Amino acid sequence: MNFDIARKRMVETQLVARGIRDKRVIDAMLKIPRHTFVEEAMSAQAYSDSSLPIGEKQTISQPYMVALMTESLQLTGEEKVLEIGTGSGYQAAILATLANRVYTMERIRPLALKARKVLDSLGLLNINLKIGDGSSGWEEEAPFDVIIVTAGAPDVPQTLIDQLDVGGRLIIPMGNQYEQTLMRISKSDNGSIVKETLVGCRFVKLMGKFGWTGDD
Repeated sequence: MNFDIARKRMVETQLVARGIRDKRVIDAMLKIPRHTFVEEAMSAQAYSDSSLPIGEKQTISQPYMVALMTESLQLTGEEKVLEIGTGSGYQAAILATLANRVYTMERIRPLALKARKVLDSLGLLNINLKIGDGSSGWEEEAPFDVIIVTAGAPDVPQTLIDQLDVGGRLIIPMGNQYEQTLMRISKSDNGSIVKETLVGCRFVKLMGKFGWTGDD
């Protein structure tokens, strides 16, 4: 399989055709080899219009959703980014090509270690990865210019709002365990919060102290 051709086709038919316009995001999606973030047995499906399993009951998000969430962050290249839910590492890789520094958190150790290995193999050296409860954020590195949550939450964790810098933006899927709405939360200069509805979506649950618990 020619992955370069498949990746170009993915960008043209799944992203541009659906309204992704940010050239920097498009270029990043063309550059990062999505097939390296899935098991070799599934590499032929890596550029399909769907999420894919990556083990541990987790998934790598649909390419369009990755592009949409990234575009919604409105990155300029100077940002300090916090990602909650490293998963395969694919979203972190896209962010790393578009921002100054990426801090990404994953609660499942085997996924975190696998993602670190792939990210290092691609020479993405501006990514810090931490194993822990992402719903609590990364307080010692706060504040962040933008925060992206790649798992569905019942509400916006106040911990993440507190770690968002003034003028910052937070993207998060919110809703029940089966369907969510992608929201953009902005913190204005006076500290007030503005919420925008972007699109319906479905993500795995954000597990943790300020997300879903094992009893939910």
